[in-house]
Amino acid sequence: MYAVIKHSGKQYKVKVGDTLDLDRIKGAEPKQTIEVNDVLLVNGDELKIGNPTVEGAKVILEVIGNYRGKKVIIFKKRRRKDSKKKRGFRRDITRVRVKEIIA
Repeated sequence: MYAVIKHSGKQYKVKVGDTLDLDRIKGAEPKQTIEVNDVLLVNGDELKIGNPTVEGAKVILEVIGNYRGKKVIIFKKRRRKDSKKKRGFRRDITRVRVKEIIA
Protein backbone atom coordinates (compact mmCIF):
# COMPACT_ATOMS: atom_id res chain seq x y z
CA MET A 1 0.00 0.00 0.00
CA TYR A 2 1.29 3.45 -0.88
CA ALA A 3 0.00 7.00 -1.02
CA VAL A 4 0.96 10.29 -2.66
CA ILE A 5 0.88 13.26 -0.28
CA LYS A 6 1.38 16.98 -0.80
CA HIS A 7 3.48 19.00 1.63
CA SER A 8 4.66 22.60 1.10
CA GLY A 9 4.08 22.53 -2.65
CA LYS A 10 5.86 19.20 -3.29
CA GLN A 11 4.48 15.70 -3.80
CA TYR A 12 5.89 12.59 -2.11
CA LYS A 13 5.15 8.90 -2.71
CA VAL A 14 5.15 7.21 0.71
CA LYS A 15 4.85 3.70 2.12
CA VAL A 16 4.64 2.60 5.76
CA GLY A 17 8.11 2.69 7.28
CA ASP A 18 9.61 5.19 4.81
CA THR A 19 11.63 8.16 6.08
CA LEU A 20 11.22 11.57 4.43
CA ASP A 21 13.06 14.87 4.60
CA LEU A 22 10.35 17.56 4.53
CA ASP A 23 10.69 21.33 4.77
CA ARG A 24 10.87 22.48 8.38
CA ILE A 25 7.60 22.00 10.25
CA LYS A 26 7.26 24.64 12.95
CA GLY A 27 6.74 23.28 16.44
CA ALA A 28 7.65 19.70 15.48
CA GLU A 29 9.44 17.88 18.29
CA PRO A 30 10.95 14.37 18.18
CA LYS A 31 8.47 11.50 18.89
CA GLN A 32 5.53 13.79 18.00
CA THR A 33 2.93 12.58 15.48
CA ILE A 34 1.64 14.70 12.60
CA GLU A 35 -1.42 14.09 10.40
CA VAL A 36 -1.27 14.96 6.71
CA ASN A 37 -4.72 15.36 5.18
CA ASP A 38 -3.55 16.42 1.70
CA VAL A 39 -3.58 12.89 0.25
CA LEU A 40 -3.75 12.96 -3.54
CA LEU A 41 -3.77 9.20 -4.24
CA VAL A 42 -4.09 5.96 -2.27
CA ASN A 43 -3.27 2.55 -3.72
CA GLY A 44 -4.33 -0.28 -1.42
CA ASP A 45 -6.93 -2.89 -2.27
CA GLU A 46 -8.12 -0.51 -4.97
CA LEU A 47 -6.79 2.71 -6.47
CA LYS A 48 -8.39 5.90 -5.12
CA ILE A 49 -7.57 9.14 -6.92
CA GLY A 50 -8.56 12.42 -5.31
CA ASN A 51 -10.20 15.39 -6.92
CA PRO A 52 -8.04 17.18 -5.65
CA THR A 53 -7.71 15.10 -2.44
CA VAL A 54 -9.07 11.72 -1.35
CA GLU A 55 -11.99 12.11 1.08
CA GLY A 56 -11.24 10.77 4.57
CA ALA A 57 -7.70 9.66 3.75
CA LYS A 58 -4.78 10.72 5.91
CA VAL A 59 -1.18 9.77 6.58
CA ILE A 60 0.25 9.63 10.11
CA LEU A 61 3.90 10.75 10.39
CA GLU A 62 6.25 10.49 13.37
CA VAL A 63 8.92 13.19 13.74
CA ILE A 64 12.48 11.85 14.05
CA GLY A 65 14.20 15.23 14.38
CA ASN A 66 15.01 18.64 12.94
CA TYR A 67 18.18 19.03 10.91
CA ARG A 68 19.98 21.29 8.44
CA GLY A 69 20.49 20.08 4.88
CA LYS A 70 23.70 20.05 2.87
CA LYS A 71 25.10 23.39 1.75
CA VAL A 72 24.01 24.50 -1.72
CA ILE A 73 26.27 26.97 -3.55
CA ILE A 74 24.85 29.45 -6.08
CA PHE A 75 27.58 30.93 -8.27
CA LYS A 76 26.80 33.41 -11.03
CA LYS A 77 29.44 34.75 -13.41
CA ARG A 78 29.22 37.03 -16.39
CA ARG A 79 32.10 36.28 -18.69
CA ARG A 80 34.48 39.03 -19.71
CA LYS A 81 32.78 41.49 -17.34
CA ASP A 82 34.72 40.80 -14.11
CA SER A 83 31.35 40.27 -12.46
CA LYS A 84 30.62 37.32 -10.20
CA LYS A 85 28.42 36.55 -7.24
CA LYS A 86 28.71 33.61 -4.84
CA ARG A 87 25.92 32.80 -2.42
CA GLY A 88 24.86 29.72 -0.54
CA PHE A 89 22.30 28.39 1.89
CA ARG A 90 21.42 25.36 3.98
CA ARG A 91 17.82 24.16 3.98
CA ASP A 92 16.08 23.50 7.30
CA ILE A 93 14.50 20.04 7.22
CA THR A 94 12.33 17.87 9.43
CA ARG A 95 12.95 14.14 9.12
CA VAL A 96 9.79 12.04 9.57
CA ARG A 97 8.84 8.37 9.41
CA VAL A 98 5.54 7.15 7.97
CA LYS A 99 3.64 5.22 10.66
CA GLU A 100 0.24 4.61 9.08
CA ILE A 101 -1.80 5.23 5.94
CA ILE A 102 -5.55 5.53 6.53
CA ALA A 103 -7.63 5.25 3.36
